[in-house]
Amino acid sequence: MIETLLIIEDEKLLGSELSRHYRQSGWDVVLATNLAEARDLLIRQKLEPLLILSDMNLPDGNALDFMEQCKKETGNTDDSRDGGGRAMHGAIAEWLFLTGYGNVPDSVRALRLGAYDFLEKPCDLDRLDLIVASAARSASIQRRVVDQTKHRHRRYTPDAYIGHSRQAQGIRQLLTRLTQVPFSALIIGGESGTGKGLAARILHYGGARAQQPMIEVNCAALPRELLESELFGHEPGAFTGAAGRHRGLLEQADGGTLFMDEIGEMPLDLQAKLLKVIEDHKVRRLGGEKEIQVDVQIVAASNRDLEKMAQDGNFRADLYHRLSVFKLILPPLREAVEDLDELVPLFVAEYNAKAGRQVKDIPEAVWDKLKAHHWPGNVRELRNAIERCVLFSDGPIFPGQWLQLPGQSSAAAVQNEQGIWLPLDGSMALDDMDGFIIKTALERAGNNLTAAARALGATRETLRYRVRKYNLKITD
Repeated sequence: MIETLLIIEDEKLLGSELSRHYRQSGWDVVLATNLAEARDLLIRQKLEPLLILSDMNLPDGNALDFMEQCKKETGNTDDSRDGGGRAMHGAIAEWLFLTGYGNVPDSVRALRLGAYDFLEKPCDLDRLDLIVASAARSASIQRRVVDQTKHRHRRYTPDAYIGHSRQAQGIRQLLTRLTQVPFSALIIGGESGTGKGLAARILHYGGARAQQPMIEVNCAALPRELLESELFGHEPGAFTGAAGRHRGLLEQADGGTLFMDEIGEMPLDLQAKLLKVIEDHKVRRLGGEKEIQVDVQIVAASNRDLEKMAQDGNFRADLYHRLSVFKLILPPLREAVEDLDELVPLFVAEYNAKAGRQVKDIPEAVWDKLKAHHWPGNVRELRNAIERCVLFSDGPIFPGQWLQLPGQSSAAAVQNEQGIWLPLDGSMALDDMDGFIIKTALERAGNNLTAAARALGATRETLRYRVRKYNLKITD
């Protein structure tokens, strides 16, 4: 990809020489001979250079003043912002300054304002090339981070919580209101698989902290000692194996959001330490002597009833009351079955795109099975079932025999008078399921490819490809 380099230089000979050199190096070079031209390019024409190489003193002003003013204007002008509130048109570019009259105050001010480097003329071209290449890498990383945040901001809006049921509409309305207020803590409740992680990302990327980090931790996935170190950080020698300093997740989330999933599994003594951090806005690393100021928005989630746990003494009541500034309880899928009308086509389209399938038609018999199921795993279980069916599809018709919903017989089971049951708890990968099903069908068909393909409702060519993929034996 050809990136843009903006050169601001009033010396015609030097400007022409730099332009020619960097065009030969693969840059799309734009030359401005004064600040008015540069302003027109960045503000009115919305040029988005990756790098700006500027003389310090120009006929119509000082480039440092221009840089500071430009960043302010691009940050405050409505048409210079994208949907995520990101300043554009030069605010993300790295700035390099060249001057024939360098002095310490100017260089200090340049670096304070965010300039990448401050160089005196004449500057050796080889050295300038190295600095330009380094600045370009830095700007590329910044742009990638900003673009990822922008994508997440667009992806995680309240509308990302899909469904037209009364419950889904109520959750969307509440999410919309919560993204508009600066809450300090919030609890998301609901059964496993109802979308608590999605709701947390909507709250972060849709709110005022969207440009700051969102850090996630599953409190049930880490043993007590490791969870304490991960949350609060540690100093060298704090415990056996602590060779270096570690910034905890609370520090890493400073200015942003810490999403604590399964917080009900956190040991009580760590709950007390967490409460102190929330109350004091300060964290002390393990083995550390000083407290570090932090500003963190806490989003806690649990599939357990934290209020009842607090009443029973299994969760600190003071922490529960501090976290429950707001409570967002997500409904189970069985209470909003009408949302399947939107969720199923959405997941089918998602896995069509990922796997290159063309599933379009969902038979009424499949819809009946989907709506009759209890969905104990909620949306996560639905997503897994749709993924399996789409990956095993051979045409535009949704293959309902691969739903394999507990308590419902599949077409394959009826044909063979026995079913192939697979675990849906995540212990078996999809490729393993695929290989196991094909191997079992071949064994029951005496390793006859034609008979196995007929039993599976697949073509011989499709089955032959998968037999080779899994290195299975056949007789034809």
